[in-house]
This record gives sequence, C-alpha cells and structure tokens, in this order.
Amino acid sequence: MKKCPYCDFNSHEQANPNFAEYGRALVNDLNADLERYGSTPFVSLFFGGGTPSLFPPKHFEPLFQRLRNLSLISSETEISLESNPGTLDLGHLTGYHDLGINRLSIGVQSFNKNVLKALGRIHDRDQAVSMIEQAKAIGFERVNVDLMHGTPNQTPAIALEDLKIVRNLEVNHLSWYQLTIEPNTVFYSKPPKLPDEDTLEATERSGLEIITSMGLQQYEVSAFTKPGEEAKHNLNYWEFGDYFGIGAGAHGKITTGRGVVRTQRTRQPLNYLARTDTHATQYPISDRHLGAECLMNGLRLKSGISYARFRERTGLDPVKFREVHLRKADRLNMLTPDRFQTSELGWRHLNHILEMLI
Repeated sequence: MKKCPYCDFNSHEQANPNFAEYGRALVNDLNADLERYGSTPFVSLFFGGGTPSLFPPKHFEPLFQRLRNLSLISSETEISLESNPGTLDLGHLTGYHDLGINRLSIGVQSFNKNVLKALGRIHDRDQAVSMIEQAKAIGFERVNVDLMHGTPNQTPAIALEDLKIVRNLEVNHLSWYQLTIEPNTVFYSKPPKLPDEDTLEATERSGLEIITSMGLQQYEVSAFTKPGEEAKHNLNYWEFGDYFGIGAGAHGKITTGRGVVRTQRTRQPLNYLARTDTHATQYPISDRHLGAECLMNGLRLKSGISYARFRERTGLDPVKFREVHLRKADRLNMLTPDRFQTSELGWRHLNHILEMLI
C-alpha cells in the first residue's frame, strides 16, 4: 500500500495487483524447482515481505494444494507469514490459519506515533496491539513481533516502552534490530537524523534487560525466543541450509551434485508474470566463497556452527579454513575453540570478525 523509506525489499506500490495470476505463478515456480532439483518434505515455508498479508488466502490455495498432494508439507511443517498491522483483515487472518499457516510475523517496528510517522508506517499503536491480540485469539500459537530501535524520533525511553508493550502482550518470539540505512532507499538519498552511538548503546543495554525479563533468550544477533520456539526457517538460513526461492525476485540456495548454486527469479512483478520460462537463473558458488558465505550468517548465531555442520554444508576442512581466514580472530581470542562460535569479546565485535571473511 505504501513503500517505507527504509525498505530495500522487492516491494512495490500497486493499486490492483493480479493476485490470482500471481498465485498460479508460485505453483509454476515450485514445479520448475522440483523438476530441476528433486523433492524432499519441507521443514518450513516462509511468505516474506513486502506485505503478504494483502494477499487473499484463496489465491494461496492452489500452492497449498500442490504441496499437500506431493506430501511436501504436513501439520508438522512450520509455515510463517509476514504481516503488517496496517493491513489487518480478520477474514484474511482466519483464512491463513485455515490454510495451515501456523506462525505469524507481525511488522510492528514501533508503537510510538512519531516513530511510525518517521518510518512511513501506515498503522498506529492500537492497530498493532489489536493485530497481535486477534492473531492469538484466532489460534496462532506462534507469533513473532518485529521491533526497530535506533530510528528517527526515537529516544531510549520510547524504544524501551515499545519493549514493555510487547512484554505485556506475551509473545514467544521477538525480532529487535537496529535500523540500518540501505542503498536504493529514500533514507539513503535523504538520510534522517539518527540517535548517536552512546544513545544506541544505552538503549541496547537496557533493552536486553527488558527482553530477558520476558523469558526470551537471544539465539541470534536480533532474534529472541522462548525455549523451543526458534524460527526453523531462519535457523536454516543461518546454518547455510538449502531452500527454494519462489516468487518475484526470490532467491534460493541448493546443493547439487555439481556443487552449491544460488538461484534468482525475475525481480519486477509485471515482468515476472509475463515471463515464458519459469526456471530460475542459477549462479554457482565457488569454493573460495563457500566457507565465507556459511560463516557470514552462522557466526550471527549465539551457538555458532559446529565443525561437522560446516563440513557438511560446504565440503571444506573447517580446521584449515580457520587457520587461513580466522587466524587473527583466534589471536585476539574472539572465537571459542573447536567450533565456529564467537567468544563474549567476539560477540561484541562481530562485524570485525565478519570483515575478515570478505
């Protein structure tokens, strides 16, 4: 409905999108990937942003029917959908739940009206609270809330008040992350005034105390959860697992008999719907980049990645890779021994470690 000034996702304002045609295109994408790469039951599905909650549930039905006919999903599959409070439609929420979507990720970002205005959001505090409450009432037992800090018009008190509201709503998963200015966004061309480093540090320190009081544990840089409620889909990304990417601009990562490939589909939605070939473009990942790509996300996990998982996902010798690329990190005691995991010092300077991999 409205493009946010900080958003670099493949999302577009469009008055009358052809949901039915797009739903059929998703099925065609799935069939093309299954034909090319084979099939195995999915651990998770994730309907990501822009705003999938604008999508009428009935147009997702052909995709779900195809997945069930092939026994690729079951009641055990984690199926998440990103949603925005400004598009709250109780009929849609009920329809998603009836389809089998069992995890809802709600893009609140803030409950404060001044922060929401600065971020270009179209909802207010009451709509955000209502969507969380309604989702739980409908039967979504797994709900994630996205919150930002370090935003324009935000003081530490405002950021901490956002967290206190979430605490009262009793969600089982929280994504709390600092605003970063990305290229190809309005904020990049017209940078807003943001909090200084001291303010950011004070906000994060106090915020982590509030999050801990919710009974949530940090398992990734910006992800906090109650035990057993980790997002399976995101864990697969962070541990360099394989995934199909279907839809306009979607990316995938697949291990084949010839090595690891990344896939990408046509980005512009209208061009995507007009294409004649539903197969994604493939890009091989060289051995030189495999280890770095694995650890760029893996080190963001508090538990890191084991040597066995690194070898399984990359085919590389973890000890040799560490000696070549992370010798400086070891010399500075930024990693724990015997696995790819940051020490307490390394966690505080994670970006410095990641720069060693580039």
